[in-house]
Amino acid sequence: MHAIRNGAAAVCALLLYYSVPVGWVFELDSWPGRVVGIVVFVASVAGLGWLVWRRIEHLLGESTAVGERVDGVLLLLCIVCVVFALVYYRMQHLYPNQFTGLETRTDALYYTLVTLGTIGYGDIHATGQAARIVTMVQIVFDLVVLGTLLAIVTTSVTSRIRAANAVSDAARDTTR
Repeated sequence: MHAIRNGAAAVCALLLYYSVPVGWVFELDSWPGRVVGIVVFVASVAGLGWLVWRRIEHLLGESTAVGERVDGVLLLLCIVCVVFALVYYRMQHLYPNQFTGLETRTDALYYTLVTLGTIGYGDIHATGQAARIVTMVQIVFDLVVLGTLLAIVTTSVTSRIRAANAVSDAARDTTR
């Protein structure tokens, strides 16, 4: 069931990513448009950060099952990847000198996933200061989300080892 739910979330995220229009109603080349664009970006990052933080607090709670916690982190990862890929794609269209090799939505998603995986093939890379800043923000989000996933798995393994040790200690005590 978890695999189906995670697969459905990934498919929905991809459908959203490839179908969402990235044009703006206002002109971004004028100074008011740039200010609005920056404010929207900062508000989006702040909102995404708040969402991730609240979700992580919930996921690290002991009352939530491990499978639900992992599913929640994977859903957050899908959301973060789609948001950053859209930001990269739109940024490249507004300011073509920010990236080398990024031309399509697939390129932007690829760059996002390569950054997430800390692979860095170098075929697409940030060359402008704004692109580097957004990439650094993504790296911080990725580290927080992946650290949370690692904490969930570690906590689950540790609790299972403790439970197994408690059972073996109890069995040893009854045989004496």
